[in-house]
Amino acid sequence: MSAATTRSRTPDRLCAEAVDYARTAAEEAAAPGVVGEHVEMVVEGDRVVTHLFECKEFGYRGWRWAVTVARASRAKYVTLDETVLLPGPDALLAPEWVPWSERLRPGDMGPGDLLPTEADDLRLEPGYTGEDVPPPNSPLSDEMFELVEAEDAEITAGPVAELPVAPARGSIAAVAEELGMRRARVLSRYGLHVAADRWEDSYGAKTPMAQAAPATCVSCGFLQPVGGSLGQAFGVCANEFSPADGRVVSLAYGCGGHSEAAVMPTPPRPAPPVIDETLVDAMPLRLEVDAGSVGAAPADGAEDLGHS
Repeated sequence: MSAATTRSRTPDRLCAEAVDYARTAAEEAAAPGVVGEHVEMVVEGDRVVTHLFECKEFGYRGWRWAVTVARASRAKYVTLDETVLLPGPDALLAPEWVPWSERLRPGDMGPGDLLPTEADDLRLEPGYTGEDVPPPNSPLSDEMFELVEAEDAEITAGPVAELPVAPARGSIAAVAEELGMRRARVLSRYGLHVAADRWEDSYGAKTPMAQAAPATCVSCGFLQPVGGSLGQAFGVCANEFSPADGRVVSLAYGCGGHSEAAVMPTPPRPAPPVIDETLVDAMPLRLEVDAGSVGAAPADGAEDLGHS
């Protein structure tokens, strides 16, 4: 070990004794009453010492006021170098900074928020932009491309150069726009796999709801198919009473709202009654002569009651 290293670990006597001087400097930099007891002393080098004081300020638990003092060679007085607030071994520190792209979670976006997409996002890949030039290895030959331009010229009134708007009939861009292909970027295979894994975790076969379901969504009448390659494994639930209503669900997902799980039987129709009590029989007020065993009434209308 060299002599210079040995001297640097030996504290200077005047710098080590300047505790009160360092405390005064710390109190001038801090708020009143927040500088605590002297914690330790750290030798920084030849005639350079840092005094550490406890910080009592709220919100800075475990922090220390560090006051560095120094003495010039052959000088009799100690001078102040710097005063800073430094965290201690058990200090309460802020969490490590994380970029916003890694902190963002689903559902964090609100109305008016913009989420920029990186140019090299792995979830996207270049799509067809609508340029009227056949890409390499395209099934559209150069002869067909020239034929399209010739047909456009035949149906226009006058030269194409004199038209205010160039015709779009039969062009590659027009066909691509009709097919919904005119996008700068589309989902890559990585983006498809990431989306499929995310949907599978939320509404897949391993969820508790699917484990207790009587059947899967592939046989449910409320499943609305989706296009593209994802339609081979996913669909959209259209059952308003299902917990996955309006969500993309796996074909292996299921819930208690399956259309064929518990079909309600048709209510039984009661048999017609034997005696129809809903009809009214017409009864005459006066009996007819030949009605039953009752004889004809006397002509004078009198009746022998057996007394005068």
